[in-house]
Amino acid sequence: MSDKILAAWLFLIGIAMLITLINISIYELTAFVVFPFIYGPLLYLYTKSLIEEKFIFKLVYYLHFIPFFILLGLSIGFREKPVMNLNEFFVDDTYISLRMIYSISFFISILTYSILTFVKIDKHQKEVRNLFSYISQKVTLNWLKIVSISFFVGYLVMFIAGGIKILIYSPTPDPTIFSFIGLTFFAFAFSFYGIKQHRIYAVLNQNSDPVTKNAEEKNMQEIKYQKSGLKSSEGEKQLKLLLQLMQDEKLYLNPKLCIQDIAEKLLIPRHHLTQIINEQLKKNFYTFINEYRIAEAKERLLSVQYRHYTLLAIAYDSGFNSKSSFNTLFKNATGFTPTAFRLKFSEKSS
Repeated sequence: MSDKILAAWLFLIGIAMLITLINISIYELTAFVVFPFIYGPLLYLYTKSLIEEKFIFKLVYYLHFIPFFILLGLSIGFREKPVMNLNEFFVDDTYISLRMIYSISFFISILTYSILTFVKIDKHQKEVRNLFSYISQKVTLNWLKIVSISFFVGYLVMFIAGGIKILIYSPTPDPTIFSFIGLTFFAFAFSFYGIKQHRIYAVLNQNSDPVTKNAEEKNMQEIKYQKSGLKSSEGEKQLKLLLQLMQDEKLYLNPKLCIQDIAEKLLIPRHHLTQIINEQLKKNFYTFINEYRIAEAKERLLSVQYRHYTLLAIAYDSGFNSKSSFNTLFKNATGFTPTAFRLKFSEKSS
């Protein structure tokens, strides 16, 4: 569904630019720009489709597009009228109310959907550390966060340019030029990153072993938990099994380890495992797994057996998926860079 929303957005950007070209050179189809009223909802719904585990495009979502269709009808109906003359914006004529409603609605739409998108991504980035043991652009959606901020900033520049043209008459260019420059950037950004992007929870499901998943579903019917959450005694039991599993199988060596993988090994629901790690160990899944990786890396850095290994090789063998995350997490945990740690403590142990 996320791909369909993205395709619809890119298609509509193309249509908007085509209509603008026709307006300027051939025939006036619309009196004012209305497509930005659909960009905000699409940005927000695209973000929801990537983040939410069971996203389905509901009929109620079409309510987001009502302002667009209302203003589109007005724009077509008044296409031959001097509705949006910025040089005479505050002139008390027949269309001043329409100009004011349009301008205020435009700003509120862009601001509202930019905030909604930013808040949703920010919340996701905090929650993702309970799901994954690694960090990547496809998981954190940093690229989408930057694009959503740029989306608002681009239109803010357009509003400011429009305000200057309205309040201080000058032969400045049409403010909508700034929006089309921004849309060109968005089109390239979404084409580059969006095509490679997958739904976050789809990764968890892809990592699932079908045989184990069937066993889990069967076990879910047998294990009865209170509606209020995980029983204390059951949580303590599962914590012991979790720690034993980590010690015996060293699952943390898998650089793409997700909480779903461990939940299936223990045959418990994912949210119960999250609860156990959060409440009993007072940490998130990301921290829990990377503590094991750091301990593994420390052991290998000081081992004679791995003395000829490069730092990058040790990082990958310890379960890290990048050099930067290895260096950052290792220094935060030990106070030393991997290189300094090896030099300082290998000398003492030799």
